[in-house]
Amino acid sequence: MPEIKPNEVYTTEETQELLKISNSTVKRMLKNGLLRANKIGKQYRIMGHEILRLVSPVLEEKAVGAYQKIKTTTREKVKDW
Repeated sequence: MPEIKPNEVYTTEETQELLKISNSTVKRMLKNGLLRANKIGKQYRIMGHEILRLVSPVLEEKAVGAYQKIKTTTREKVKDW
């Protein structure tokens, strides 16, 4: 299996091959927001870190934890305004 590089940009076809899923599954994941991408013209470009997020739930849990911490801190600072 080829290495997925976090800062590499992948097409939907490359993502399909890396994840070993069908084209319709990639499109469904994009539509439902499970896979985030940038649309350039009529094509999607997917960052490697987004693909890694799908296959590595540990990274996702760390990201959610960090986000929740920032969110809580921000709420505490803003509530006195």
